Amino acid sequence: MTEYPTSQEGPQPVASGGGTDEAGHGKAPIAATEAVRTHATGAGAGPAAEPGAAAAAAASDVRAARSAAGSASGLPRPRGAASAEVPAAAGSGPGQNHDNARPRPPGDAHDATAPAGTGGGTAGLHGAGGSAPAGGGGPDATAARREGDRLRFVGAATRRIARGIDLDEIVLGLCRATVPTFSDAILVYLRDPLPVGDERPVGPVVLRLRRTDRLRPIDDLTDISSTIGAGMDLAGAAGATGELDFSQLPLVGPQGDLPAAELCEIRPGGALAEVLRGVRPVFGSSAAARAALPELLGLDHPLPRGNRAVLAPLRGRRRVIGAAVFLRSPERPAFEQNDLLVAAQLATHTALGIDKAVLYGREAYIADELQRTMLPDGLPQPTGVRLASRYLPAAETARVGGDWYDAIPLPGSRVALVVGDVMGHSMTSAAIMGQLRTTAQTLAQLDLPPAEVLHHLDEQAQRLGTDRMATCMYAVYDPVAHRITIANAGHPPPVLLHLGGRAEVLRVPPGAPIGVGGVDFEAVELDAPAGATLLLYTDGLVESRLRDVWTGIEQLRERLATTAQLTGLDHPPPLEALCDDILDMLGPGDRDDDIALLAARFDGIAPSDVAYWFLDPEETAPGRARRFARRALTRWGLEELSDSLELLVSEVVTNAVRYAERPVTLRLLRTDVLRCEVGDDSPQLPRQRRARDTDEGGRGLFLVNRLARRWGATRLSSGKVVWFELPLPTAGERR
Repeated sequence: MTEYPTSQEGPQPVASGGGTDEAGHGKAPIAATEAVRTHATGAGAGPAAEPGAAAAAAASDVRAARSAAGSASGLPRPRGAASAEVPAAAGSGPGQNHDNARPRPPGDAHDATAPAGTGGGTAGLHGAGGSAPAGGGGPDATAARREGDRLRFVGAATRRIARGIDLDEIVLGLCRATVPTFSDAILVYLRDPLPVGDERPVGPVVLRLRRTDRLRPIDDLTDISSTIGAGMDLAGAAGATGELDFSQLPLVGPQGDLPAAELCEIRPGGALAEVLRGVRPVFGSSAAARAALPELLGLDHPLPRGNRAVLAPLRGRRRVIGAAVFLRSPERPAFEQNDLLVAAQLATHTALGIDKAVLYGREAYIADELQRTMLPDGLPQPTGVRLASRYLPAAETARVGGDWYDAIPLPGSRVALVVGDVMGHSMTSAAIMGQLRTTAQTLAQLDLPPAEVLHHLDEQAQRLGTDRMATCMYAVYDPVAHRITIANAGHPPPVLLHLGGRAEVLRVPPGAPIGVGGVDFEAVELDAPAGATLLLYTDGLVESRLRDVWTGIEQLRERLATTAQLTGLDHPPPLEALCDDILDMLGPGDRDDDIALLAARFDGIAPSDVAYWFLDPEETAPGRARRFARRALTRWGLEELSDSLELLVSEVVTNAVRYAERPVTLRLLRTDVLRCEVGDDSPQLPRQRRARDTDEGGRGLFLVNRLARRWGATRLSSGKVVWFELPLPTAGERR
């Protein structure tokens, strides 16, 4: 019956002289390894020794070194081996032990020392070659103690496996819990790809080697082969003694990889498929496993002799998702029948944990995709304003939330800036956020005033449910008038950074959150000077458990002013760098909520680049519009565009005069393009259609579509606006 050291959480003391490698396994004590090398070297320094005696001595010292390595790494010590058997590794200094191993008290019956020459070495743990424990209690007490140790090991191992939240953590927990306490090496194969939930895989079932692990002190012992003697390697020495045979144990290289197959396709009806279908772990020496292991590990992979391998299928809630192979070295006692129960427990907990990790990964992927699709893929680049944005989730475990931002181009080269925050951090919050964002976009296209937009959003939130509440800031910037209109629904106030480096918190009416119902919203109109930067944000940027919202707003204002001082007072800081600098002010305890950030740099449109006229709805209006457009182009030095602009202006103004009852507006804007806007009081939007050969009209929008770079029509609260854009001529095209 296998004996396991009692498991306990936390680091445990080990013998001095040991250490841990980068993977956390114990290294063999240096003194013990040097004893092996010294003995082998000393054998060659004196009179010539017989090869068999030298091999036996080397093998004895190898056993001593591995016994010391097991003591340092948490391996169970053989009952027949005395703690003083390797004096070079003795010591009392503290070290770091495997988290599934615990040192036994001095009076423990498992540490009873066998007299010299009674079998000693490595074969006492499973009762092979060991003597009865000293100190009384009898075989029944020893068996009960072993069973208790076994249960404590299983409990500690399953707790370590359960601590993992993702796939890699769970597999790593299985490897570290079993090596070296339960086995000297482990290989974990998982299906590729892993099925999620009730998904039924299509195509052949493929297993991929996910991770390998093993007792690393073997690396220190492989150097002994060069010191045994000429013409004899380490495997030959093992064969001479009949106890060590490293060729029978698949060793791990410096990178930690076992020489096993990377991929394995399970053949229907094959030996491996039958073992996996049986679910229960089997010994490597069984007929089924001896036929299945070559299929899994590869035909060239050596198989251990005897019961030194266990093949354990990993079965999740509905199907087998992989397999684990536990291996023991030849100098360690073989697995016993009760070890199959331990392997079954480890495999079951690992498979169920992997199932949960895969489901969690799918949910996280859905949450990420939902959040990404709810937010804009990119911001528009409207005339007269530059935009930048950032979004940060609250944490990796809560990657979906209700914060959003948006920038919506409006007629007249205006732009609507929106930032909102739905209460909660769930898929429901994200879904409600998406509905409110879509509603805000629809209302913005109707060119409603900001206060009216919030009023309709409030009604929509009430229709979604009684507890659907959100805060929102809605602003409309006009680059021609250099003014901004802001309405607030319970959101933190915006901060305006002026060109000279002064940062101020704008005074806007606070308003009630969206979803309260029965509350009026107020709007305020403020100056938006050229070069200024407006910052809209959610409360996650300024509020946390460590500070209240107004303290955070003041810190944000000071941070903006400091950044402006560093970049100079004569030019504003770059937008992207400014957003990054703002997020850098967050400390370790400041991420209690997700964060949405929208920054707008006001460039405006100079009055000299704008031409505006009113036209009475008369038959002479198209001719007057052509003359006005020609004069504006002459003033701007754009005579090359006269023919195209006059033709398109005539067509659009003619269509507006036909249905208008009030004066028609004509506006030209010169920016990076030439934009023409014609407005009237008719709400009916024009539609392009293909005119027949006999039709006298219907070709105006066809010409606009062919000659203009872009065109469109937007419905306003008082009518509509039809606009088109023409590209400016390059320097080589000018007359």
